[in-house]
Amino acid sequence: MTIRTLVIDDEPLARRSIVRLLAEDDTMELLAECGDGASALDAIRQHRPDLVFLDVQMPEMSGIDVVNAVGSEAAPAIVFVTAYERYAVQAFDIDALDYLVKPFSRERFFQTLERAKRHIAGRTSAAADVMRAVELLRRSPEYVQRLSVPVDEHLILIDVASIDWIEANRNSVRLHVGKGSYAMRETMTHLASRLDPSLFLRVHRSAMVNVNRIKAVHPWFNGYHLLVLDTGQELRMSRYQHQSFLRLTGREK
Repeated sequence: MTIRTLVIDDEPLARRSIVRLLAEDDTMELLAECGDGASALDAIRQHRPDLVFLDVQMPEMSGIDVVNAVGSEAAPAIVFVTAYERYAVQAFDIDALDYLVKPFSRERFFQTLERAKRHIAGRTSAAADVMRAVELLRRSPEYVQRLSVPVDEHLILIDVASIDWIEANRNSVRLHVGKGSYAMRETMTHLASRLDPSLFLRVHRSAMVNVNRIKAVHPWFNGYHLLVLDTGQELRMSRYQHQSFLRLTGREK
């Protein structure tokens, strides 16, 4: 498989660095180099590349402007390259494949390249694996179905299926249910043992999520992922918990 690639950066040294690394991989075909956003837009439309390494900050037209002009449906796989981490959320909002912060290491670059290869080859990405696994999960009947929560001087019963996500705070947890939230005096570890693991996923040391509420999963930094719930809530999924989830669902080799 040959991956047709563009390198777009207004700094010649940065372009040469990426081109030099790409030359070490026989599957990479360099189509062109560009130094500004307008030229980048023309090159993407002309060459229809598979992969683009795209600087964010460029004269007149930013990398994000370029992708918006191309359109997300027609855009190739995009790896944003910049010296500024503050653009990360914007990058992933438009479905960037990855985000390299200058100066990046050789190891980090080739991690990105491997991710691009898997994506372009049509093999399932880590995010797709998670979403497919969510669809395969089934409820198990031996776990608690409702939780009793003290509210003022009363106890209310909450159907666990109605919980969006659970937040840990030392020896207590907070249940997020729609627009409301409820505090419980219980550790996250103990509560997790009472809940159906096919319904609730521990995504971080301090967060557990109802898998039916997961709307999207985006790649984040260093193997981490960002979960977006159907409520709009965003939760970081740690690399360790992601691997545990794949093992649980039989997706990991």
